Amino acid sequence: MEHPLVTQIERTGYPNMIEQPEHIGIDFFGDEILDGDEFVEYEDELILIDNLNRYLVEEMGF
Repeated sequence: MEHPLVTQIERTGYPNMIEQPEHIGIDFFGDEILDGDEFVEYEDELILIDNLNRYLVEEMGF
C-alpha cells in the first residue's frame, strides 16, 4: 500500500512549486519572451533586447 501523495505524484507528476513568469510570445529568432523581459517591436516583429544587435546586423545590415 502506497501513500496517497506518492500515488498522485506517479499519476500526475510533481507539482510545480516555483512560480513561473508569464509567457508573452516568441521573438523574431524564436526565443521565448517572458513577463519582465525587455524587447522592442519593429514592423509587427518582437525582438528581445538580447537579440537586438543580432537583428540589426543580420536583418538590417548594420
